[in-house]
Amino acid sequence: MKKPNLLIMMTDHQRADTSFAGHICKTPHLDRFAQEGLRFNETYCPSPHCCPARATFFTGLYPSQHGIWNNICNKMAINTGLNDGVRLWSEELSEVGYQQHFIGKWHVSLEESPKDRGWIEHTATATAGAYHGWRWEQYKQLAERGESNEREEGEILRPGYGSYKLYGTSQPKNHFHDERVLRETLEALADLKNSDQPWVVYSGFIGPHDPYIVPQKYIDMYDLDEIQLPESYYDDLKDKPVLYQRMRQQTFGQLSEREIREGIRHFYAYCTYLDDCFGQILQALEETGQSEDTLVLYCSDHGDYNGEHGFFAKGIPSFSGAYHVPAVMRWPKGIKHPGRDINDFASLADFAPTFLELAGVDPKQHFAGQSLVPFLKDESPEEWRTSIFTQVNGVELYYCQRAVRTKEYHYVFNGFDQDELYDLKKDPHQIVNLANDPAYLDIKKELCGKMWKFAYEQDDGMINPYITVGLAPVGPAAAFKTFSE
Repeated sequence: MKKPNLLIMMTDHQRADTSFAGHICKTPHLDRFAQEGLRFNETYCPSPHCCPARATFFTGLYPSQHGIWNNICNKMAINTGLNDGVRLWSEELSEVGYQQHFIGKWHVSLEESPKDRGWIEHTATATAGAYHGWRWEQYKQLAERGESNEREEGEILRPGYGSYKLYGTSQPKNHFHDERVLRETLEALADLKNSDQPWVVYSGFIGPHDPYIVPQKYIDMYDLDEIQLPESYYDDLKDKPVLYQRMRQQTFGQLSEREIREGIRHFYAYCTYLDDCFGQILQALEETGQSEDTLVLYCSDHGDYNGEHGFFAKGIPSFSGAYHVPAVMRWPKGIKHPGRDINDFASLADFAPTFLELAGVDPKQHFAGQSLVPFLKDESPEEWRTSIFTQVNGVELYYCQRAVRTKEYHYVFNGFDQDELYDLKKDPHQIVNLANDPAYLDIKKELCGKMWKFAYEQDDGMINPYITVGLAPVGPAAAFKTFSE
């Protein structure tokens, strides 16, 4: 079989549920696309942050092995580049003749850019010289001009930090990054119309990243009265880490229930804007005459709480919304029985081995992920995972957090506060923390053992036995005990 072309649209902050059939979020192009391909309904990122998640997508490894733990573009970065010897799937494809075009968000290494890893580089952000956040001079200017004590619509006051506007209205010209990414993607596809070699086009958008600033026509597609608060919104968080309570009370708690609903409405509108972009990209692909030979992937790096438990954006709370991402794939010549929904666990780490297998590459390196090719063939893969794991060492503030999710439970080891355990069958919205319930002690220990087994396999260094840091209910030796699946 001819090596497929690859066309990837990766958004930023998009929740998985916005890609589900029947969801209130209006994504007609993605809905039709899913009917023509496969929707991986249980896909998760390894960390709810752009840089480690994207590094996992491109390497097939978890943070403990690729080395990117948090934002690489400021002074709080744990590492600013990939670990020595780590390869990207783009390097492998370049070596077997793929022409590869990189357009949009990079965020994988501040020490290299896409052109160093096998790509023809168009627009690439978060490369050498980039800086995210404020510098001291900006805070000095803030102090000199003063701050308002009057909160405006959708605004969160943060004395000394500057106010934060969660949502608002814009014109397309304000979406400079995404409009440029769209334009360059369409141009790249037009140039590939007569290509006689396999190709990759990666299109990395910045939406629906907060703040949700969206053209009015997309906001008008949603009636505020139809936007409901999440079931977890009224969670008082008293049985969860104090950090969660602080974030809710100090920050998002300033917003009224109506403003929460407006935030959700604007988030959905942003996703609809991106769906329009996706439709234009699919049309451009059709015009190349190569649609049948092209595997198209629509995915995101991580999710967004979007009102869950009263939060927006992403961060250390280990709730599903920040980890659960869309992953929809179409390949007319290569997917058997399209229109299926896959409910097995998938990871962003799975795409590297998938792409390489489809290209006929036998990689020498280890992957944390597994190839999704059996699902494309409508086959049942052998020994597929029954658990999904996450690794977090904080964002700009450091908090060690590791978690394991099965179909029944979600256990979170919080090195900075009390642990969490949720019975997902009884409590899918993660409202009741059972970590201190004696009836669930054995389950907690079993899940902790699975967590350590994965940590051993991925060479996770969070295993120091010192008396003030060895705080898990059972320690790393549990990795070598036998636990039932």
